[in-house]
Amino acid sequence: MRFHQRVPVRFRDLDAMGHVHHSVPLLYIEEARAAYWRAVAGRETVADIDYLMGEVSLRYHRPIRYPDDIDVALRVSELGTKSFRMEYEVRSGTGELLVSGTSVQVLYDYTAGRSVPIPATLRTRIEAYESEGSRAS
Repeated sequence: MRFHQRVPVRFRDLDAMGHVHHSVPLLYIEEARAAYWRAVAGRETVADIDYLMGEVSLRYHRPIRYPDDIDVALRVSELGTKSFRMEYEVRSGTGELLVSGTSVQVLYDYTAGRSVPIPATLRTRIEAYESEGSRAS
């Protein structure tokens, strides 16, 4: 995975068991996905986000501990007609795999209230970025 986003583990993220609550990795992934959407898709503001979440799946490998600066790696693994799949790996500062997952996003026109096809320019940007990463591997 070529795209990486560092996210600090915050004290407030901890649950009563002393590790990060199981819901919080979704927020770490969300931060990374938003950074990807700005950098790769060219969508600079929250108002420019033109998808909605269709599905999310996470697998927990190890507890996330405080303090740490975790690394969220992600990629678009599949582009459909109106949706795209992303894959994620959340690793500790020392590189230990903590969480992995996938999500499906659906391109959406919020004004019209319906899903829309992925625009050709967006598809080209994502394909170019992701194919460059596979050549570098």
